[in-house]
Amino acid sequence: MNDVQNKSSSARGALRGLAWLAGKLGPLWALVLVVALFAGLDQWKHGKNARFLTLARLHSVSAQASPVAVAALGMTVIIIAGGIDLSAGSAVALSATMLAYCLRDDSGPLAAVTVCLAVGCLAGMMNGALIAGLRVVPFIVTLGTMMIYLGLAKLAANEVTIHLKPDQVPTWLSYTGLVSRHPRPPWLLPGVVPNFASGVWLALGLAAALGVLLRYTVFGRYVYAIGSNESTARLCGIHVPLVKVAVYTLGGLFVGIAALYQFSILSQGNPMSGVGMELRVIAAVVIGGGSLSGGRGSLLGTLAGAAITETIRSGCSQMGWRAPYQDMALGGIIIAAVVFDEIRQRRSRQ
Repeated sequence: MNDVQNKSSSARGALRGLAWLAGKLGPLWALVLVVALFAGLDQWKHGKNARFLTLARLHSVSAQASPVAVAALGMTVIIIAGGIDLSAGSAVALSATMLAYCLRDDSGPLAAVTVCLAVGCLAGMMNGALIAGLRVVPFIVTLGTMMIYLGLAKLAANEVTIHLKPDQVPTWLSYTGLVSRHPRPPWLLPGVVPNFASGVWLALGLAAALGVLLRYTVFGRYVYAIGSNESTARLCGIHVPLVKVAVYTLGGLFVGIAALYQFSILSQGNPMSGVGMELRVIAAVVIGGGSLSGGRGSLLGTLAGAAITETIRSGCSQMGWRAPYQDMALGGIIIAAVVFDEIRQRRSRQ
């Protein structure tokens, strides 16, 4: 009898483990399916001239997805804590514009990067302070700060794009230094490990560090506790307002880092460069398994979600589909992800 019970218990444990693994790897499977779909369409349309499944395409997609992926890492923490940040795109543009402003005025690369990261942190801190202090829902507060940061970026640039001379942009901050499709010198092991841009490896390193922070620190437990049930977290002695400010400040730091990527791609300070970016950032988190109700999110899933959004854009371009079709495809995937999350929540409550 005991042997039967032990076997039954082991079987249930194995099933729970498989379910957990499927939940973690779900976004990766979705990425594989999206890649397979566009590879099949490319093969059907172009035949021997199909070019979707190439190493060059992999380099391109990974590099172009990096800015969204980095900003989405910070957004993941915010969404796990039960919040949201609609100002992320405008804050990225503001930080990148200030970076270009400092470089144009010959402030030096180190000072310019410091200002860029500081602006991102201050933008996030402002969001957190307003949300915690005014006790207004994050959607409304960040909708307002989105316009404020956009206005500040336009003021800093005098409502024009800040153009820089080639000698004003350090190599490691340029396109060839951070997000190049063909980085020189090659990173890691040439011929063994795919020669991804340095910015891709930086994004993976940031994801790993953030994963350690969320999983093995008290702060990480507080983030999940607030997102799961804020009232209970407050009764347990957690200083909810302070944690919220810290969460949004951390999100702002990742916004500042994403601005470095954005600047590397554009090599200029464009106040309008972040318009609409917040939707792609939130989409990456939601597609990656993050719950807009809070309490759940996956950094690995977020990276996969960012890759999915960029793969869709790249695949649509390869097929010759216009930008409106790309937007509609991404919108449909977001709706499907939210519906799936809602169904999963209903089942968990039963």
